[in-house]
Amino acid sequence: MLGHLPKSTLTAINAGNDLAQKRGGKSIAVVAGDNPEALAGEAAKYGVSKAIALTHASLKNYLADAYAQAFTNLVKSTGAEYVIATATAAGKDLLPRLAARLGAPMASDITSINADGTVVRPMYAGNAMATVEMSGPVKVISVRGTAFDAAKPAASAAPVEKVNAEIDAGGLKTEFVAFNQTKSDRPQLTEARIIVSGGRGLKSGDNFKSVLEPLVDEMGAAMGASRAAVDAGFVPNDLQVGQTGKVVAPELYVAVGISGAIQHLAGMKDSKIIVAINKDEEAPIFSVADYGLVADLFKAVPEMAAEVKKLKHA
Repeated sequence: MLGHLPKSTLTAINAGNDLAQKRGGKSIAVVAGDNPEALAGEAAKYGVSKAIALTHASLKNYLADAYAQAFTNLVKSTGAEYVIATATAAGKDLLPRLAARLGAPMASDITSINADGTVVRPMYAGNAMATVEMSGPVKVISVRGTAFDAAKPAASAAPVEKVNAEIDAGGLKTEFVAFNQTKSDRPQLTEARIIVSGGRGLKSGDNFKSVLEPLVDEMGAAMGASRAAVDAGFVPNDLQVGQTGKVVAPELYVAVGISGAIQHLAGMKDSKIIVAINKDEEAPIFSVADYGLVADLFKAVPEMAAEVKKLKHA
């Protein structure tokens, strides 16, 4: 990730810039982790007032305990009124701890920011939208990654400040041991332009590999899955799309053998184009699909993969 900010970070920067503009304040991008100065230099190009490279040996690898300490002290020293991050796995892990340490209110997974400082967040799997008002000197907000565009580069870069984080390293209760990364040539689920997801209709993990993966690879897509497929052990849970998984909004979402439970729809219904393949014509997934194919996926998906391959080599 050296010299490269993921879309989730640019989403948070855009939300922060939007809030600062509406509230008449300044936005500061804070980067921690491995090589924070290079990444802070990148963040400084996206319309912020300043970028901070937060440095400490304990921040090289993400640990909630260390990061919560560092960011709590930074928020207090800068007098920040709002703390914003995207609701990624790390964001969901860190922000509640930060809010607790600051004694601050928190609004999670927001989808928009109003001029008066109130925020809007979905409830009941997106069937209701709540306007949330927070009071106190500091407010903590996590942003739904699909609700805001990534920040665009500004005409000039902001200054970068290096700050040594205040951390009681001896008081940390957790220790980084190892990071076992699953390497794949496919794009990350939350960053992908195209996602092909499979559900319980695929019947087994072997069918994910033999039936779904060829289509995924021919389309240059990321692979996703429904909770039912994950719970059945077909694929690992880092592929889960839905209310209790990852919320995505790619340009194209292909749902294969997914019935369309409300929890899954909550995680993908904002996709630009949705294609559904299911043998049950009454499946709820068809209610949100732009294109629906009532067919046996074991016949339709290999045919799709073959046609995509032909188009690529035409």
